[in-house]
Amino acid sequence: MVQELTAEESQIQRLLQSKPFRTSHVHRELLLYLADKSQTGTADSLKEYTVGLDVFAKPESYDPRQDSSVRMHCARLRQKLADYYRTEGFNDPIVVDLPKGGFKLTFEPRREQLPLPEGLDAPIVDISPSIRASAGFTHREIALSGLLIVAAALAVYFGVRRQEERQEVRNVSAAALTPELQQLWEPLLSSTRPLVVCLPTTLFAFIPDVGFARDPSSKDWDEMSTSGPVSALRKLSRSSNALPSYGFTDVGTANGAFQLGKFLAGRASNVLVTSSDLVSLPEIAMDNVIFLGVPGGNRQIDAIPVERQFSLEPSGIRILHPKPGEPSFIADRARREVEEAGESHALITHVPGLNGAGDVLYLSGNDNASTLAAIQAFTDAAVARDIVSRVKAANGGRLPRFYQLILTVRSMDDMPVDISYTLDREIVPSRSRTETVQH
Repeated sequence: MVQELTAEESQIQRLLQSKPFRTSHVHRELLLYLADKSQTGTADSLKEYTVGLDVFAKPESYDPRQDSSVRMHCARLRQKLADYYRTEGFNDPIVVDLPKGGFKLTFEPRREQLPLPEGLDAPIVDISPSIRASAGFTHREIALSGLLIVAAALAVYFGVRRQEERQEVRNVSAAALTPELQQLWEPLLSSTRPLVVCLPTTLFAFIPDVGFARDPSSKDWDEMSTSGPVSALRKLSRSSNALPSYGFTDVGTANGAFQLGKFLAGRASNVLVTSSDLVSLPEIAMDNVIFLGVPGGNRQIDAIPVERQFSLEPSGIRILHPKPGEPSFIADRARREVEEAGESHALITHVPGLNGAGDVLYLSGNDNASTLAAIQAFTDAAVARDIVSRVKAANGGRLPRFYQLILTVRSMDDMPVDISYTLDREIVPSRSRTETVQH
């Protein structure tokens, strides 16, 4: 007699047959192993070392302190579960999750889904194969354009939700901050200035009858409007015209902005969101400002007089004045295989605002993972605790008022799975110029 599967076992089988898991043998094995341990009640006693031996065939000499692969694959499993329930498993009756800090899977009944606000539809751009070929665009560029547009639609959606829930948020008292988060946020949250969160925007060309297009090699509108790919698409439009558009940001920045918004809800009463092409010098002079993503390319942002010690470049971080024994450049390392981890770097810069008044905070990175890692350093209690303790250790037991900070970020599929302190510099403003103190 065949024994009937339980609801939890049936859900695991659905997961194993889904698109996120069909192509990943290692995560199928990890899911089966943790499901068995969770259902038999032994998952609470699992150790990272044991999982490494049982699932990944690590040798007995395996040291989890030196080898983070188990943690990284668990983080990737957590992401695959989230991906599944956003797509194929949207209406599944049971939600399987792997909470951080352990190896026990949870099986929760599906909560009732909230409908999208009426009339809100995500814009979809489709460019036919003939247009793609004639314009010289790659599949990656077309896909990136679509993701940016979807990100913009998500921003609209959460803006609608924010309007509906604003009154409720005002009545919610924020949970107490940990000492480390309190130290990081005190200059910004204790101020009476409005807090402006600024998202970087990417220049696109809007072509009637075709849609939005972008030439990544173009630095400004004059260059992009006459570039080869955009010119080819303009010939396919009845109007042959093109207009500049700054309406899109990348998915990683949109995700980070949402994470930052959740953290600030109930803690900051006067928060505004704008884009880098709209922020003005009067706003920077009168408000506290947080820039997410790569801050360059905006004349108002570039006008803030700061003599930086670290500079974010497309392939890593430049140390402008290295001390003896320090490298002049810390390079990012892209992953080469599907299951391989990538390594990038986040740059956090906290400086005084225009004329020395207020605060300006940059949470920067060259990719989704590094931008999210910078935001996690200011929103995740565990990450903040480690980072602040390391900065204090390098600065005589204190957290500098203004500083630059480099984080090393290991990631899988654009999600940070390991964030560690690398280097920092204190920034000491003076009346005549911004000076830096090296330690």
